[in-house]
Amino acid sequence: MASSTPSVGHNKSSFLKNKVEHIDITSFDARPIIDGMSKMSFSSRETANAARIFNKMLGDKDCSIFLTLAGSTSAAGCMKIYTDLIRFNMIDAVVATGASIIDMDFFEALGFKHYQGSQFQDDSVLRDHYIDRIYDTYIDEDQLQKCDKTICEIADTLEPRPYTSREFIKEMGKYLQKNSKKKESLIQCAYEKNVPIFCPAFTDSSAGFGLVMHQEKNPKKHLTLDSVKDFRELTEIKIRSKTSGLFMVGGGVPKNFIQDTVICAELLGKEVDMHKYAIQITVADVRDGACSSSTLKEASSWGKVDTSMEQMVFAEATTVVPLIVSDAYHRKNWENRERRNFSKIF
Repeated sequence: MASSTPSVGHNKSSFLKNKVEHIDITSFDARPIIDGMSKMSFSSRETANAARIFNKMLGDKDCSIFLTLAGSTSAAGCMKIYTDLIRFNMIDAVVATGASIIDMDFFEALGFKHYQGSQFQDDSVLRDHYIDRIYDTYIDEDQLQKCDKTICEIADTLEPRPYTSREFIKEMGKYLQKNSKKKESLIQCAYEKNVPIFCPAFTDSSAGFGLVMHQEKNPKKHLTLDSVKDFRELTEIKIRSKTSGLFMVGGGVPKNFIQDTVICAELLGKEVDMHKYAIQITVADVRDGACSSSTLKEASSWGKVDTSMEQMVFAEATTVVPLIVSDAYHRKNWENRERRNFSKIF
């Protein structure tokens, strides 16, 4: 394959030309595609079954739906999908990696962009231009550091005490209401619709850099993060949900965090059901026994997920998430859902 490496003499702007555009699931109707895929086999039929299960979640008036995000699909063009899931009342809480929420969503809310690039680019050349690469997507490191510093600025305005990631992200939503350059951010939409966002590994992102700077500036009076309370709050949402469903993009900490709420509730003496519905879209290989690649059937052995309504889809998420969500949007089961407003319980 021919190298796409440009000469070192190229300037930074020559790399940051083609902005990633986030797909709009309302602009096309995926129902005929999903219907057709349901009559096929392999990953197509699995994708159609995942869409069927998601629509069942939306049609179940007792079901609270949790979205989990891991990986870089937000930077790759799925960010508007996740915002629309909140806007159209298709999910009730979010559990995500810090990168999905801060380095991608908050970053763009501040007016910055992700750019199409190449996975074959010489990374030492990118480093010379202060450009970060996520596979074939580029980020301006100078802009990312402005994002870090904004996190620090927000933290500096808050009372120095322990915060859950949910609490801090809510403060970020308040900040964006007054200062955002892009009004369709996940954080701001979640804040306005009372949908809580949890990031159990919050500091593994730009948030971590910003909070370190905050603590360095304020060695004796600074805020901290309480991940235990995060877990307790998320478990409380599970306890208050008659039925629950999971829409999981990727695996990792967000996936395990939400599944573990069933066990945590039981240990607190509360009677809760396993997550009744679950779909997971992942490319993780199940053969190595890793936690991130554990199947939903495996989770059933732990008492976390019921196997009657679950579907693993082994696919790169940007190829199937738009189809599943567009299908659900156009089938309109979300129109009759009652908003949970879970943020208000805290």
